[in-house]
This record gives sequence, C-alpha cells and structure tokens, in this order.
Amino acid sequence: MKAIVVTDESAGTAGMALVERPDPVVGGNDALVEVHASGFTPGELTWPGTWVDHQGRDRTPSIPGHEVAGIVTALGYGTRGLTIGQRVFGLTAWDRDGTLAESVVVESRNLAPLPGDVDFTVGASLPISGLTAWQGLFVHGRFESGQTVLVHGAAGGVGSVVTQLAKEAGAYVIATGRAADRAIALDFGAQEFLDLDSDALEDAGGVDLVFDVIGGEIGKRSAAIVRAGGMLVSIAGPPEAHPKEGLAVDFVVEADRDQLGEIVTRVRDGRLRTNIGHIASLEEASDALNPTGRIKGKTIIRVRP
Repeated sequence: MKAIVVTDESAGTAGMALVERPDPVVGGNDALVEVHASGFTPGELTWPGTWVDHQGRDRTPSIPGHEVAGIVTALGYGTRGLTIGQRVFGLTAWDRDGTLAESVVVESRNLAPLPGDVDFTVGASLPISGLTAWQGLFVHGRFESGQTVLVHGAAGGVGSVVTQLAKEAGAYVIATGRAADRAIALDFGAQEFLDLDSDALEDAGGVDLVFDVIGGEIGKRSAAIVRAGGMLVSIAGPPEAHPKEGLAVDFVVEADRDQLGEIVTRVRDGRLRTNIGHIASLEEASDALNPTGRIKGKTIIRVRP
C-alpha cells in the first residue's frame, strides 16, 4: 500500500515521504479499515509513541496520523460491534502505525459508525478535535449550563468545537485569538472576542472555565481570571500556574465510541460544524502538511476520491 512515513524526529513534517509499505495485518479485537480520509496533528511528531513502541524500541519508519474515516474490510478474532463494509471513523492508538495510508489497523473499540450522510473528510476531522473538546468541557472541566467559558484558539480545530459545544450547552463564550480570527470565532458562536495581541486578557473578568490550547505565558495569565470554584483545563501540558480558588487539569484525549456518537449526531443535525481549511490527496500530503503560509482550519488528507 501507499503510505506517508517519517524516520527522523528532528526533521519534523519536512521529513515526510510517500513510500510503498506492506499491507497491515489485522489482529485480535482489531478492524482493518480502508482509509478514505485522514487527519493529522503536527504535535504528534513530538510524541514518543510516534518513534518508539511501548517498550522503548525504535519503530521507524512509522506512519503518522491518528484520525481516520473509512470502511471496514476485515475483522480480527473476537472483534465485536462492527461489520465488514461498515462506514466508520475514530482515533487510532498513539504507538501504532497511523492513518496517512491506504489501510490501517485500529482497535475496534476506538471506532464508531459514520452515518452515510456524513462525508469521509468531515468524519476524519472530528476525532481529535471533537473528543478533546467534549472531554475537556464535560469530563475534566465539569461544565454546567450558565457558566462563562473562555476558549483560547477559538478559530482553530479544537477551539471551534469547544466554542460550539459550550454554546449549545448553555455557556456564555468568550473567544481569544488574533485579530484575523475574530470573524471566524464569532461565526462559530462566541459572544465576545479578545485579541491577544491588543486586548488585555484580564478584561474578561472572572470566568468559570478556561480551555487552554496555548500554554506558556497565556496559560499563566489565564489562571488569574478563573473565579472561585472554577476550572483551568489545558491540553498544552501541565499548567504553570493554578487558579487561587479553583482547579487546574491537563489531559490527553482518549478514544471513546459513545462520545464520537454524540459528536457526529450534532454534525448531522446541524448543531456542530467542522473546521476544515484544506483538503489534499495522499500524493499531495507532504506539501499540504508543510504549508508556506498560515492555514485556517484543519488540513484533511483525502486518501481515496
């Protein structure tokens, strides 16, 4: 099969190459998925699982990409809940070969049905952004209707989903970003926008929940605006500062079939829009994932037409 591989951590996305790789072998409780579309997160090239297995052994050349939408073509022994020919989408394990390929083996529990009226490109854009937003708000953030939520990077892949889910659940949403992001963030449902280059973050006042995708100095300043009993949720690593009278948590997204079902249901009925900025073929993937300019939204690799 054709696949994108990486062999050198220091090279980053510039080290991507399109090669021929052996077809993957399906194991127990696994599903073999014919990939129709794949998502990719640049940060995964810094994750240990991309380069070594769970015992620390080198596993390069490895195939990146952990978001998939496609069709089940084979099932391993003991696999339940899926059928051959079924449309699915989901999140692959961090230390397995990924989805920038024509086929991928995925633990069956990490896949959810993809309805026939949801395009594969949309399905591939949802797992990381959707599950990160859902878990950050409702699992780790303990969100309650009526709270004020401040979303950093609200025009990005994760932030735009956080904004929509929070707004639908009854939040007052304050978005942050650059000036060029204002219209996008407001279009996704934010009631206010703060330009981090020109506005004072402290102008947001006390908020119940901060969803931080940036970290660093922004994360430190964010802790100071969390009101008593509030929460700072970070996907940018452990917070460097904690709210004085609130809680702080960082987490790594996990696959969850039921949550994927909740997310795709909202896509189908129009409550949730995905934020796709560019779609490219597998042959174009190396160039598309090494853009020379800023891409608004997520890049999706369409493996099959």
